[in-house]
Amino acid sequence: MRVDDPETVSAAPDGRPAEAQPRWRRDFPVDGPADEFRSRREFTGLLLLTSLAFAAGQLWIVGLRAFKGAHGSSPVLDVAGVDELPPGGMKVFEYPTKADPCVLVRLADGSFVAYDRRCTHLSCPVIPRPAAGRLDCPCHNGHFDLATGAPLAGPPRRPLPRVTLEIRRGRIVATGLSVEGGRRAEAS
Repeated sequence: MRVDDPETVSAAPDGRPAEAQPRWRRDFPVDGPADEFRSRREFTGLLLLTSLAFAAGQLWIVGLRAFKGAHGSSPVLDVAGVDELPPGGMKVFEYPTKADPCVLVRLADGSFVAYDRRCTHLSCPVIPRPAAGRLDCPCHNGHFDLATGAPLAGPPRRPLPRVTLEIRRGRIVATGLSVEGGRRAEAS
C-alpha cells in the first residue's frame, strides 16, 4: 500500500475536506477505502468457507437419502376397493405419512391414478377434474394432466409426485411414490 495512492487515503464519502464535515463524522471517521479493502488471503478464505458450506450441504443430502434408503422401502397402504370408485370417481387419502395428502382417481378407461395432492408450485391442494382430464390448482390457476401428472398450464413447472399403485385381490394398494412417471393400475 502506497501513501500517495488516492485509493488508500482516507476521505469522506462526499469528498469534502475534514474541516467541512459535520461534527459526528469528525468524531467517528470512517476510512471508506480501508473498510472495503479485502486482501487476496481474505478473499481466498471466504471462497474456501463458501465451498466447504456447499460441500457439507451436499453431503448432508446424500447422507439423508442413504439413510432413508437403508431404512426400508415405501410403506404399503390399502387405499380402496376396485369397485368403490366409478369412472370419474375419486378418493382422498394420506400416503406415505398422515401429513401427505394424496388423491386417487379412476379414469374413464377404468384405470386408476394417484398423486400427491400438493401443487408443485406452492403446495396448494389440487382438485381433480376427471371430466376435463386434468387436476386444477385454484390458488394460481395451474393445471396438471390427469393421466400423467405433467404440468399443462400455469406457474407449476414440475409434475405432481405420483403414487405407484397395484391391484391386489380387488383392492387398490399404494406401494410407493415417484417424482416422475409411473404406471397406471389397470382394473381387471
